[in-house]
Amino acid sequence: MSLLAWFAPQQGPMIGRGATTGMILTILSVLPGCGDQGAEPPKPAVPAAVAPHATVTHAIHPPPAVRERLRTEPAARRTVPELVTAPGEVALDLKKVAKITSRIGGQVEHIHVQLGDRVKPGQPLAAIGSLQLDQLVEEYLVGKAQADVAENSLRRTEKLRTDDIVPERKLIEDKGHYLETKARYQHVREKLLAMGISKAELAGLERGGHEEGHHYTLTSPIAGTVVAQNAVRGQGVTPGAELFEVIDTSRVWVIANLPIEQARKFKEGDLGTITPKGGDVITAPLTYLAPVADETTRTIHVRFEVENRQGQLKPHEYVEVALTLSGAPAVAVPVSALTTIDKTRGVFLESQDGYTFAPIDAGRESGGWVEIRAGVKEGTPVVTEGVFDLKNVLLKEQIGSGD
Repeated sequence: MSLLAWFAPQQGPMIGRGATTGMILTILSVLPGCGDQGAEPPKPAVPAAVAPHATVTHAIHPPPAVRERLRTEPAARRTVPELVTAPGEVALDLKKVAKITSRIGGQVEHIHVQLGDRVKPGQPLAAIGSLQLDQLVEEYLVGKAQADVAENSLRRTEKLRTDDIVPERKLIEDKGHYLETKARYQHVREKLLAMGISKAELAGLERGGHEEGHHYTLTSPIAGTVVAQNAVRGQGVTPGAELFEVIDTSRVWVIANLPIEQARKFKEGDLGTITPKGGDVITAPLTYLAPVADETTRTIHVRFEVENRQGQLKPHEYVEVALTLSGAPAVAVPVSALTTIDKTRGVFLESQDGYTFAPIDAGRESGGWVEIRAGVKEGTPVVTEGVFDLKNVLLKEQIGSGD
């Protein structure tokens, strides 16, 4: 007798059809465990993992119109350099910068140049009148005259002493007087030289150029362009006041920061390229690698010295810096051959059966070439033009097949 047949007569008229059905389902859910006590309950079925789309390995046969646009090139061994790039900034070569200050207090009496003028080494920039300078010039001229007189007196006494006309004491006194006046004169001379008065100017003072000696002339120590002027006629100045700035941009620095692991691969003397925005590429040597990493960025400060006689690089502008590392020859293909299908990077290979997509392990990429570590053998024809068309053909085949 079936369970339903046994159970149905036992129900009274008050039990409805819905209640009967619920009780039957409850019993059915309990009965399977009655004959297998102690066994583990059945585990729920685990849905099968969805397999990733397999890489297409069969050859595809593009239509004639697509085939005409295809170009192939055999994979060949070549050196693909590793290219390291970083943003850089053009800076002034500090050996080509001069800040001209006054060493004495006074008043600007004449301005010889103005902002933007090109100057040569030693060219006058401004003339400063100074009471302090007047006093020192006077002391210098008096001291020079006294030293000359004392020297002549000593020479005469030495001659007389040789003839035993004057006593030894007279010779000693004249010699002491000469040394004293000479020391005083030399002291004032050194003070004038420290103020920036040249030896030629001092010689002019001694020859009678007294009026010219009253002006302290500021001159440029380097050739360059006047980029700052902080002096006007009649302006009072104090010692140390910066009046002019002259810079020479015929050689500049380009500064960049490289990650430590990249900086270790280079050394001073390696050639790099500097590319200003909208400008031509410039080649320059690497002249400095900082021995200490930057505490904040953990990068290495590097510097290039760049000849800039045409002025193509402007201080404080941003440029792109590139360094290359040559490696061993490896199988390489043009970058145009690479494409991505189903998140897999690869190339299309040509064979007698058609064209096949082959996944690759790409390495260095530079100069329009990419290194192939695995996936393509040397000499294998690789599609370099028309890759997009082949990819469309392959995707259409996948859609048509339901893959």
